[in-house]
Amino acid sequence: MRLLHTMLRVGDLDRSLAFYTEVLGMRLLRRQDYPEGKFTLAFVGYQDESEGAVIELTHNWGVESYELGTAYGHIALAVPDAYAACDAIRTRGGKVVREAGPMKHGSTVIAFVEDPDGYKIELIQVA
Repeated sequence: MRLLHTMLRVGDLDRSLAFYTEVLGMRLLRRQDYPEGKFTLAFVGYQDESEGAVIELTHNWGVESYELGTAYGHIALAVPDAYAACDAIRTRGGKVVREAGPMKHGSTVIAFVEDPDGYKIELIQVA
């Protein structure tokens, strides 16, 4: 068994695709409209789906926003330099909601950014 993807419901698919591809540097791997079901699925990631887990962005036509709830946490991405990643994300129009720095009660350098729908993405600095 292996993890295939995480699904997020998004209110504006084009805006979300721009964030994940242009701001975070992922690739659009595939996109499919389902007219009978009135939804579109788009899969984004850093590698092909056969090589690792990806994110499924689900856009239900006519739905502009969702309540995020309190159970969902965040997506985590490994970065070589969290400080530089925050600068690059900010330069590309992304929203940094927690600047890079050591995590509370630890030494791991982390940061958080937010996608256009309010989902949090943690940046974890790894050597």
